[in-house]
Amino acid sequence: MKHDLTRRAFLSALAASVAVPAVADAPLTSLRPVGRGEDIMRRSLPSVDALIAKARLDGRVGFAVANLASGEMLEELNGQAGLPPASVAKALTSSYALETLGPDHRFGTQVIMTGGLNQGVVTGDLVLAGGGDPTLDTNGLAELAAQLKEAGVREVRGRFLVWGGALPYTAAIDPDQPFQVGYNPAVCGLSLNYNRVHFEWRRTGSDYTVTMDARSDRYRPDVTMARMEIVNRAAPIYTYSDAGDRDEWTVARGALGSEGARWLPVRQPERYAGEVFQTFAGSQGIRLKAPEVVAERPEGRVVAYLESAPLNEILQDMLKWSTNLTAEMVGLATTTRRIGKVASLKESAEAMNAWAKESLGLTHVALVDHSGLGDDSRIAAADMMKVMLTVHDRLGLKPLLKSFDLRDSRRRVIPDHPIRVHAKTGTLNFVSGLAGFADLPDGTELAFAIFAANIPRRDQLSREERERPPGASDWNVRAKVLQQALIERWGTLYGA
Repeated sequence: MKHDLTRRAFLSALAASVAVPAVADAPLTSLRPVGRGEDIMRRSLPSVDALIAKARLDGRVGFAVANLASGEMLEELNGQAGLPPASVAKALTSSYALETLGPDHRFGTQVIMTGGLNQGVVTGDLVLAGGGDPTLDTNGLAELAAQLKEAGVREVRGRFLVWGGALPYTAAIDPDQPFQVGYNPAVCGLSLNYNRVHFEWRRTGSDYTVTMDARSDRYRPDVTMARMEIVNRAAPIYTYSDAGDRDEWTVARGALGSEGARWLPVRQPERYAGEVFQTFAGSQGIRLKAPEVVAERPEGRVVAYLESAPLNEILQDMLKWSTNLTAEMVGLATTTRRIGKVASLKESAEAMNAWAKESLGLTHVALVDHSGLGDDSRIAAADMMKVMLTVHDRLGLKPLLKSFDLRDSRRRVIPDHPIRVHAKTGTLNFVSGLAGFADLPDGTELAFAIFAANIPRRDQLSREERERPPGASDWNVRAKVLQQALIERWGTLYGA
């Protein structure tokens, strides 16, 4: 059904739905004075306290909203309190990268030979060298292998080496996450398929057929560096161990059902990419030895090269799909450009915090990574709103942000809602954030940030509970309802 929601109908409906007693709580910060003859709808708006109470959000809420044109702070609540930003942090990481690397920056992956090429034979080693491209996929490795053949390579006498040292290695973005979640992989300078391996199972009689592969839309090369064993147990559902040259997984038989699939994180990304490239080289008639990971980048002649899309396209996809690995690799590459190599995600995040304070004037920012996945990251809503104010014109962030759908009481999208929102969402268990821009019907543009978090409740979760904890989904829906209620409140208060 089409929702014909004009501005007048929207305001009338809002006024009808927010009637509150005369003794309702007052707004927590001063609002624009309302003259005696002004619109009754503004007079009858619910207070911020009433909106929060209606959302039934236990925990803490902080927000800040300003007029984009003037920079005037219009309303805030706990605006200086540091709260977890979740994936809203990716908007800050995007700004960090855009200013340092530029929107046209591209990442490259190279194949290098250390010896000469004599009648199709590489007399030295062949090297797959990562250049920090977070978007490299199986199709890309197939293309590199085809380029290798086109360059005249038929045989490699030396070793097959793999290097991902352009960025520091981290086994998992957040070590406190469940082992099996695909959004928490290892990080280094060489990634493949966002460092995820595809696990698929199908019951065959009394047993299961299991595959582990690096699939894309065109290929499904099997891998041996990640191995799955099905075991008879009730819990935990998954276990992981580092077997030196491979990732060892087990899964509880009772959790599988008849068939299914999921992406699992890769902890040894260089071996993963190396094995898949070895497979594609073989398909081109080029036999390579088993991949060996090296710490230093070998020098030599580049015989195959694959370039990423420009940074602004990578960031737009990252902000849309909220890919944690992209945020971490882009953030690390940015820090490396600014101050040189660092040893960890935390050290790189500290460099980004320092940049945000110096370049954007933030005061309450303390992120521990670039994706917002880590529990200890904090930023104040007023600071996040200030990011939006500052980078709107300076870095052109708004066009990269995803449109945020406003919904009716049944959570159905209202396609013609008079307020248009472009924002970055952030969601963790019992943590929800939203920051971006709201375009009002009269042309007024607002910059805002909204955070909500129940940190004690999140801290009580065990590692296994963190994938699907009871009550978390409902809590996050209520947080989104509050976000929309605040935006609609601002649409009435601050539009002409």
